[in-house]
Amino acid sequence: MLFAAGFGHRMRPLTDDRPKPLIEVAGRSLLDHALAQRSGLALTCVVNAHYRADEIAAHVAGRDIALSREDGEILETGGGLRHALPLLGAGPVFALNTDAVWHGPAALPLLAEAWDPARMDGLLLCVPRDRARGHRGQGDFLLDTEGRATPGPGLVYTGAQILRTELLSEIAASSFSVWELWKLMMARGTFHATTYPGLWCDVGQPESIALAEEMLHE
Repeated sequence: MLFAAGFGHRMRPLTDDRPKPLIEVAGRSLLDHALAQRSGLALTCVVNAHYRADEIAAHVAGRDIALSREDGEILETGGGLRHALPLLGAGPVFALNTDAVWHGPAALPLLAEAWDPARMDGLLLCVPRDRARGHRGQGDFLLDTEGRATPGPGLVYTGAQILRTELLSEIAASSFSVWELWKLMMARGTFHATTYPGLWCDVGQPESIALAEEMLHE
């Protein structure tokens, strides 16, 4: 599941005439940078779309990618994931933001290797702050000795994750952040994270494009 429905307010004015996932970094759209993180995994691929959805649809046309179109209110990440479940099918789901660029091994195979279904309902891929570009905060998550994640100044969340989706049925709202699902997993002690070994850049603002392109040449 690739999240591509947002308005991209922080990317204005670039998003005045295009959706953020179609902004290019190093001659390649952010959406295609994200799709490359599959690295050959045989996955059912779904992209959601709301803002300028027809442009997203045209970009993925002719490829083995399903479109989860969100009409009416924007559903945010959690609501968008639940809306796409009929296309995604049963079982754990890879989910990936489309506003980042990676330099190193593909993200999703790393998550697959670290996934332990006996212990986990959710697994995030995070990066140490010294390997994160374009991130201004103090980090997002702390890990305990078992790899369980809790909010705090530590590792930076990259936007890549594996999630079981059954707990989505416990959330009443139609539009909600995936954080609401994470909180349910934290309460169960089944929310984990693992570390990305390469470089990562948050491309959430126009000035981040140059940072990402510089990172790709490191």
